[in-house]
Amino acid sequence: MPRYLSLVQIDESTAPAEGPSPELMERMGTLIEEITKAGVMLDTAGLTPSAQGTRVHWEGGKLSVTDGPFTEAKEVVGGYAIMQCKDMAEAIEWTKRFLKVHEEHWTVTCEVREIAEG
Repeated sequence: MPRYLSLVQIDESTAPAEGPSPELMERMGTLIEEITKAGVMLDTAGLTPSAQGTRVHWEGGKLSVTDGPFTEAKEVVGGYAIMQCKDMAEAIEWTKRFLKVHEEHWTVTCEVREIAEG
């Protein structure tokens, strides 16, 4: 069965400074438990804010290193999920359910892509 990466992108300007609410974390935990029991979820995690990150860039044969926050980026990677699904449609359905656990003030986009094997 193919594996899919759901790359979670968030608008940090709409995310609460204190992080996700306890209610959101409870809903997310319940959904992750369901996805795991269904044999779909292989790995998932949230990431620390971009202010705590570093970008390493390669261009023109030279490396550059930039510490966060990354002011030029509106959306940043906030987490990921690796799922094993029968097809892209199933991966999208699980991703839609993940997005719907968020409160309305969040702006979250997931990019779902099949992982190239071998």
